[in-house]
Amino acid sequence: MAVCATLLRSSRIRSERNATLWNTTAAKSFVPKLYSKAVGRSIYSGRFSATEAVAMATSGQKGRALISVSDKVGIVELATNLISMGFEIISTGGSARTIENAGLPVTHVEDVTNFPEMLDGRVKTLHPGVHGGILARRDVPEHMSSLSSHRILPIDLVVVNLYPFRATVTAQPKPSFDVGVENIDIGGPAMIRAAAKNHTDVYVVTDPSDYTNLLSALEDEASNSIRFRQKLAWKAFQHCAAYDSMVAEWLWDESVGEGRPYEALTVPMTLTQTLRYGENPHQSAAFYADASLAEVDMGGVATAIQQHGKEMSYNNYLDADAAYSCVCDFKDPTCVIVKHTNPCGIASKDNLLEAYRLAVRADPISAFGGIVAFNTTVDAELAKEIREFRSPTDGETRMFYEIVIAPSYTEEGLAVLKGKSKTLRILEAKPRAPSGRSLRQVGGGWLYQDADSLIPDDINFECVSEVKPSAEILEDLKFAWIAVKHVKSNAITIAKDKKLLGMGSGQPNRVKSVEISLEKAGDEVNGAVLASDAFFPFSWNDSVEKACQAGVAAIVHPGGSLRDQDAIDCCNKYGVALVVTGHRHFKH
Repeated sequence: MAVCATLLRSSRIRSERNATLWNTTAAKSFVPKLYSKAVGRSIYSGRFSATEAVAMATSGQKGRALISVSDKVGIVELATNLISMGFEIISTGGSARTIENAGLPVTHVEDVTNFPEMLDGRVKTLHPGVHGGILARRDVPEHMSSLSSHRILPIDLVVVNLYPFRATVTAQPKPSFDVGVENIDIGGPAMIRAAAKNHTDVYVVTDPSDYTNLLSALEDEASNSIRFRQKLAWKAFQHCAAYDSMVAEWLWDESVGEGRPYEALTVPMTLTQTLRYGENPHQSAAFYADASLAEVDMGGVATAIQQHGKEMSYNNYLDADAAYSCVCDFKDPTCVIVKHTNPCGIASKDNLLEAYRLAVRADPISAFGGIVAFNTTVDAELAKEIREFRSPTDGETRMFYEIVIAPSYTEEGLAVLKGKSKTLRILEAKPRAPSGRSLRQVGGGWLYQDADSLIPDDINFECVSEVKPSAEILEDLKFAWIAVKHVKSNAITIAKDKKLLGMGSGQPNRVKSVEISLEKAGDEVNGAVLASDAFFPFSWNDSVEKACQAGVAAIVHPGGSLRDQDAIDCCNKYGVALVVTGHRHFKH
């Protein structure tokens, strides 16, 4: 109670001080003027009654517009049009200078508040002269009477966007904490929220792309619907929510440390594309880009540029992400082909063209209609091969793909690839960075985890068998280990000479995945390597022994089973090298 009483006393003191300040400024009888071309004089001249204020606010005169933006794209054109319609422009700081430099009349906000900017610009618009004019309901006589009593004029349009906080705190070199704090906008969100709350009387615009629609609504009563105002208000609150979420994310990372699960998390997402449907035609769908700080410069499908082809579908995004995430894990020139999010063909070679050919041959039936991903530039020679390549199964059928995705294309390569078909989707994407977070929805909630970003350089490949792998075999083990990380569990991959030979995925038991991968590898399994995403629970007459009997030269798995010694003994019996990594790679 003592604390509450103190706060109340402080509030009274502040109120009395504000009253004193108002009386001082009121003596100047300052009233901002709004000029109208039609009338040829100021609409507001001196003190006005509540009735007159309501009449003016609902008359054909447009009123007053407050413009205070960080993104100044289009504000000169907007201000020009607003002035031509009869609006008075109120503005702050850099926005006011931009408009004035264009030769347009501007009322500075301190001339509205009769109070200067203070605290290095921290306080500019936080004043009843601004917020009273925004929040007053025109249909409530008491509100308008209050404005009149305090010589406050209504503000009918608020155009505000916020300090570039995201760009500031993610800049390189990393700015100081104090710089980040100074880029937390206070006055902007306050004005946006006030205008959005009173959207029936005040337009609120936070996105330059809405300027044209705003002008249309001001010129045409048919466009000036409550739904339009509500959408602007929704967008305004969303703008503030996204902004606040980034500030909260930054403060968490600065105070607790990156990588720690958030105690509360809001993820700002922006609609990128409305999709024709979801996984199936009866499901509606859309694609959203993650605007959080954790995704800055992370690359990947969300920021890809589509150079050609049909619009992306829900399943296209899933498959393209799976393919590109996989191929970006490889250092050597690599091609990955994915079908239903599982890699069915992978090859790494010094020559990207050869890598493509080998990736297709790994499973040409599955590759047909798949997604082809590369981790380096696609040139004209490779593009021609993609365009003309015939299926190895019959030597006649031209291979069909849904998507080709790569970090870049030569000009000639892109032109050749566009000629393959009108529908082929060609994506150019910045390589996906090997870090970040993973969010996945479950019924009524979300699962958060660090992304599985381990690469071979992070791992100690420890040989626990009597037979040791050669340098070439060890390279194949690392290749197969990267591949198995991107296969649905239970996952098994078989590879040789940095080429995927067989893959078993999504089986409820590991031995079945081994059998499927061995079947796909066929006769090429002799001397190949096998990777498992998790340890082998059983070895004898099970996964390990079946692989050894088939002729594999080496096996890599995480280890950690109570029966690890069985796996070692089995490999020793058949003269197979066994390597453990200590890291599991389940993928559900």
